[in-house]
Amino acid sequence: MSRTAIIAGAGRLPAAVAGALEAPLVCALDGFHPEGLAVDQLFRVERLVPFFHALEDAGVTSVTFAGAVQRPRLDPALFDAGTAQLVPRLMAAMAQGDDATLRAVIGLFEEAGFAVQGTAEIAPDLVPGAGVLCGTPAPQDEADAARAAQIVQALGAVDVGQGCVVAQGLCLGVEALPGTDALLRGVAALPAGLRPVATRGIFYKAPKPGQDMRVDLPTLGPETVARVAEAGLGGIVWQAGGVICLDRAAMIAAAQDAGLFLWAR
Repeated sequence: MSRTAIIAGAGRLPAAVAGALEAPLVCALDGFHPEGLAVDQLFRVERLVPFFHALEDAGVTSVTFAGAVQRPRLDPALFDAGTAQLVPRLMAAMAQGDDATLRAVIGLFEEAGFAVQGTAEIAPDLVPGAGVLCGTPAPQDEADAARAAQIVQALGAVDVGQGCVVAQGLCLGVEALPGTDALLRGVAALPAGLRPVATRGIFYKAPKPGQDMRVDLPTLGPETVARVAEAGLGGIVWQAGGVICLDRAAMIAAAQDAGLFLWAR
């Protein structure tokens, strides 16, 4: 019987993906454990080839990536001979940025004989299609969303980030390495004189242009809604079919309580 392995990182997404699979093998990169999900096997990048063999022995034929990871610190003393041959390829990809690194990792799994499945394929309910989930975007919000989409497309083209905040056509902040929470905290701390008074503004999220949609999709959740409310914004907009919404019901409830709209654009 074929089996799917979840290559898990930190956070709640791996558990949500596991709920859509039958008896998945949960594998976590050492140091990045998922929340609310037991790990069957830990692995290290330095022992990647033996890990591939272990997956084969467990009957795994496909893998899916879920959860947050950061670039691990590699220990040269731990490399086996097979994985050591992959190091130049991985290091060259890492030097080109996150997108190149992810493409290289996907390529290694595929070359080892594993099909790579995306979250939208396994758990489509986690990736909403087009529509307004709650609230009503105003015409200015629609214009801000269009402007934000242009900004994120430009950022993504140089592998910078997947989100930004726009109010009345003005960009109040962009997502970079520190992440979404840092962006929204920065917007919340802006002096009143730097913020337009005619509109509250929107937080926008989308995948990078040309991104492999099987991995590293942007993720929103109830915590995002809380941060957006604290930043004084009017709603959240994201690219339909390209963003994961964790616990959609809780997101909608939190947005309604805060008077925010949620729009898969």
